[in-house]
Amino acid sequence: MKKLSVIAFVISVLALVTLIARQSLFAHGWLGIAIQIGAVCLMIWARLIFGLRSFHAAANPTRGGLITKGPYRFIRHPIYASVIYFVWAGVLSHLSPINVCLGVIVTAGLVIRIRSEERLLLGMYPEYADYAAKTKRIIPFIV
Repeated sequence: MKKLSVIAFVISVLALVTLIARQSLFAHGWLGIAIQIGAVCLMIWARLIFGLRSFHAAANPTRGGLITKGPYRFIRHPIYASVIYFVWAGVLSHLSPINVCLGVIVTAGLVIRIRSEERLLLGMYPEYADYAAKTKRIIPFIV
């Protein structure tokens, strides 16, 4: 599963780079810009709460206890969520079939990583199942 997670990460990054090259990642219009600013703030908040734990290209939760405070109270994957929010604000600001496909690729890659991480988290933290039952993955109270 880690190999699939790495492949999903690489494909997501390539899709993001393509959106940048197409000048389609950064939103225009007040709503898109507001969503992207909110996404950046969410990512910063999540990283501050997450602390000094490292980032891995493969889904690889680090030791140190299950985090359920800060944005993790509302969604299980706020860092991935912030990337998805940011990407879709840009894609919808520059709507085209190619950009939508790139947005789907980024989202699909992140969903693969999320599912891979969740399998690992269930094995590492017995309390993760209860946390997952109460907390949505990406969008608070919805998904």
